[in-house]
Amino acid sequence: MATPRGECVRNAEPVPCGQPPLACAADGGGTRAVPYGDSVDKELVRATFSVSAAQSKPNVPAGSGAHLGSHPFAPLQHKQARPPSPIGVAPDALNQRDGHPYSSHLGTPIAFGPLNSMRPNTGQAPRARGLPPPPAGTALAARSASQHGPPPLAQPSATGTPVQRRVPWPGAAPLGPPPPTLSSNLNSVSSAAVGGPGQSAPPLPFSSSHHCAAALQAPLQGQPSGCEGLRPAVGPPPIYVYSGLGRLPVPPASDSQLKCHEFATPARMPGVHQQWAGCPPHNAGVPSHALSYHPLERSSCSQQTEYGPSGSIAINQQAPQKSTLEGEQPGHEPHSHMVATSPSDSSNKILGYKAYDLLQDRPILPKNQPKQALPGESSNSSPYHVEGSRDRSDFTSREIKSCSRDIFRCTLNKIPETQYLLKQARLPLGVLIHPFREVRRLPVLQDTTIVRCLSCGAYINPYVQLMERQRWKCNICFRISPLPDDFMYDPSTKESGEPERRPEVRSATVEFITPADYMSRPPQPAAYLFVLDVSYGAIRTGYLSSFCKVLLHELDNLPGDGRTRVGFVTFDSSVHFYNLGEGLSQPQMLLVPDIDDVFLPFPDGLLVNVHESKALVRDLLTNLPSIHANNDEPTSALGAAVQAAYQLINLIGGRVSVFQTCLPNAGPGRLKPREEQKAGTEIANLLPATDFYKKIALDCSSQHVAVDVFLMGAQYMDVASLACISKYTAGSVNYYPGLHSSTNRSQVEKFEADLRYYLTRNIGFEAVMRVRCTRGLVVDTYHGNLFLRSTDLLWLPNVNPEAGFGVQIAIEDGLADCNLASIQVAVLYTSARGERRVRVHTLCLPVTAMLEDVLASVDQEAVVGMLCKMAVDRSLSSSVLDARDAMMNACLDLIQAFRATLCSSPAVLQAGLAIPYGARLLPLYVLALLKHKAFRVDVRTRLDERVFAMEQMKTMPLRNLITYIYPALHPIHELDDLDVLELDDGTLVCQPPRLQLSLEKIDRHGCYVLDTVDRLYIYVGRDISEHFCTNVLGVPNYASIPEYMTELPPLATEESEMVRNFLSWTQSRRHVYSPLRVIREDSKARHLIVQHMVDDKTGSGFSYREFLQHLKAQLSE
Repeated sequence: MATPRGECVRNAEPVPCGQPPLACAADGGGTRAVPYGDSVDKELVRATFSVSAAQSKPNVPAGSGAHLGSHPFAPLQHKQARPPSPIGVAPDALNQRDGHPYSSHLGTPIAFGPLNSMRPNTGQAPRARGLPPPPAGTALAARSASQHGPPPLAQPSATGTPVQRRVPWPGAAPLGPPPPTLSSNLNSVSSAAVGGPGQSAPPLPFSSSHHCAAALQAPLQGQPSGCEGLRPAVGPPPIYVYSGLGRLPVPPASDSQLKCHEFATPARMPGVHQQWAGCPPHNAGVPSHALSYHPLERSSCSQQTEYGPSGSIAINQQAPQKSTLEGEQPGHEPHSHMVATSPSDSSNKILGYKAYDLLQDRPILPKNQPKQALPGESSNSSPYHVEGSRDRSDFTSREIKSCSRDIFRCTLNKIPETQYLLKQARLPLGVLIHPFREVRRLPVLQDTTIVRCLSCGAYINPYVQLMERQRWKCNICFRISPLPDDFMYDPSTKESGEPERRPEVRSATVEFITPADYMSRPPQPAAYLFVLDVSYGAIRTGYLSSFCKVLLHELDNLPGDGRTRVGFVTFDSSVHFYNLGEGLSQPQMLLVPDIDDVFLPFPDGLLVNVHESKALVRDLLTNLPSIHANNDEPTSALGAAVQAAYQLINLIGGRVSVFQTCLPNAGPGRLKPREEQKAGTEIANLLPATDFYKKIALDCSSQHVAVDVFLMGAQYMDVASLACISKYTAGSVNYYPGLHSSTNRSQVEKFEADLRYYLTRNIGFEAVMRVRCTRGLVVDTYHGNLFLRSTDLLWLPNVNPEAGFGVQIAIEDGLADCNLASIQVAVLYTSARGERRVRVHTLCLPVTAMLEDVLASVDQEAVVGMLCKMAVDRSLSSSVLDARDAMMNACLDLIQAFRATLCSSPAVLQAGLAIPYGARLLPLYVLALLKHKAFRVDVRTRLDERVFAMEQMKTMPLRNLITYIYPALHPIHELDDLDVLELDDGTLVCQPPRLQLSLEKIDRHGCYVLDTVDRLYIYVGRDISEHFCTNVLGVPNYASIPEYMTELPPLATEESEMVRNFLSWTQSRRHVYSPLRVIREDSKARHLIVQHMVDDKTGSGFSYREFLQHLKAQLSE
């Protein structure tokens, strides 16, 4: 049954009007509706089912002999010695588990893969999952180490029987829990109301530590499949799965069958490394679309895994392969042109893992992403991109489009197998989600049936297993569900075909137009209500004229259809409504002076169809500034105005935009000044002063009304209290301190540009979001502007492209039986054109039992983004000092974990401060956070600016957040055409190097651009050449540069064109407008540059070098 708010609950009881359901059918929610706020039996929220004994192993039976090769060889019998393994292939002793040789803990023969999956510079294959490295005490081991790197995992005995070495690793990290630190507490921050339902794991049977590339490459290169080497299975009938080759048999896996399988040897193929002939491919019989797995190289900078095409695996050659990141061209190395790179980089590899000595090596800053792309889309020419792939010839025609890193990003690119392993790594596990980011070429499907799991409600995606007889196996809970008949229809070719050709199983991001059973009533029209402060102080700022000018220009571009509605409410000491109903010759203003009990003076005409009443709306916007031009009322009754707005729009839901210029001082919700003027270590008043705005926000959220706040006061406004109304309604907070039409034009320009984008950006109404995880993973905590309706259901009255969320994940039951872990996010919403849609994103990552793999797979930018959100919550729940300590301890914990893992290596013991290479910038980013206005304590910071910075960190896209924390400094006085980027329109953009944020990097003969996201500064040295001043700045010399210069003249010179193209390109990469200001070296505004020099010592804060020494001293205690 459908609910009144646009969501559907199957088999639901009637729901009272205006009360949202417990969950929506589109997300597999509950079975009955309850009144808003009531508790619900947990069993109604968490769907469970019992897996039969025949399906106790969630993975596809890897014991199947669907090995693709044409040269059979003699089978090995149980416990029979096999020929010596070639270098890089682990002996059988490490594969023995529970008395069965050559089998993993899943009862699956393990192939360690070809030589190209060895550890870099060692010639040795990766160790088996969960086993410690062996001692290197024998002469044979020493000789092997001298020739090929570290010794192999075990040495065969003289009789050919593998010798098992179960000796503990000397010097290994203790198995006890890590010492309690603030960062440990930070990693365990959780809400009592949060806890996801038990989920399950994906079906791929290969280990994350072992990769075989030859499994499906023979057919791709014209080789026969060679399945004749498979001995027929005994017992249940075989299961068939689809691959790029058609239908492949997969016999059920059992211990008895695994002991008697014969495996064929694959033919030697050009360009494919030969693996040991006795090891079957771990992906034999796996559906081709599920084989899109790219192993993470231990020696390269860890980035998020992206998954490749069917029938092949994107593999790295023996030399580390260059990754292709978001916004980069294929084959481009993002760290190939760095400033101050380490000269001893090649000597920093320890046991195959690339380490980084913080005290000896200078930070390597990432370069600008060279190709412009829409947020949420890879900039590669092909819509389907596989990270790390240079040659696309080995891919089949059906490739998988992975989820964009701007949409979905995990802090770890390999998921720890257990919670204990995660605690050993001492890193936060979580994902950063921007579910509504703009995506070009987004697959949009309109079918009568949306294929979902019958058990957990997960949507079909590229990582499920397609089976025979029109069935599929869920990669979340492993239940087998039927495929509808119309799923065999290919919408792109308009004809029937194989199910793996469907867009749902080719793209990790997809959107469905839902049928009628996903809604309880027809989708409501888009409604926009503007609440405007017209008190004396507001009129003097001139913001009202800017607002009316922008809205008049964009009135026809508001998202919506022919039913779009718009309304206006103004307030000072009273509340004013405007009747724009049909039949009027001009708008009528209705005044309600009773702000303590506000009411609607007129039932109709206050929220009107923008197309039918466009003339009246334009008339009102044209005359509104003059109507209140002489208003001398200083009182601001914001609370009463918000109550009136709620009464006006609550029946249909929509968006309320509040514009406030002073501290509310009358009526309900009035506030008092409480800012402390002195700087100190104890930061107070970060929490709201009253719960009024939280209560009305919850009322708005229940009726799908979102509230966005625009604050423009020059004095204290108590952002901490006013932000509550946006926090619980999935709204946004925008702050423009000191905005004034005559004295602060840069803020006016920023306000107008941001408002123009705000009015026209894509928007979704009546939205709910659910996060589903593999069984064993549970959602622990949510971060962002949202209302948590149940343990895993987020209530989002509005959703927009800039809305971001952080989700901390805990490992509850362990992932011992899983090789891949999946996380799926589904957002059900009503589009501005009145369509009910659901957008689905799916992320799939490998699981590992090796602590080294976890540390090597860290995504430092995602970790920083998660730490920001956790630190903001810690500041509010405890104090800013506790948040600072927790962030510093996060660095200490990571270094300690890395030392404990690799402490047997002399290189680590001799290193000053070793850290995984993929986390080399984490201490620098943490230092930047400690000096940021959100968390600094040694510099006086306005309370409103501090709170607003915290609000930004909660929702800002990660790409902007990193620059917001650690600004980008570029020299522009010597631009050349040696490193340029050509845009789609043919414009050439120079790519200057990025410098450390230190004054020693700034030459007095140079000119530099400092990008802080909210501002762009051009810093001009006092000895800049007159040629540059004339050709770029439009002045004869340095002394002629004005004190307040906010734009560059459009000069017809090559230098001017290069500088302006670079600034325009920088601005175009984000939707936030960044005003420009030129600052001379001797200017009074020089402090605006100096305060962002994070690497230098500022006040009582550390310099970067001192911060590293402090970390080393803390580790020595």
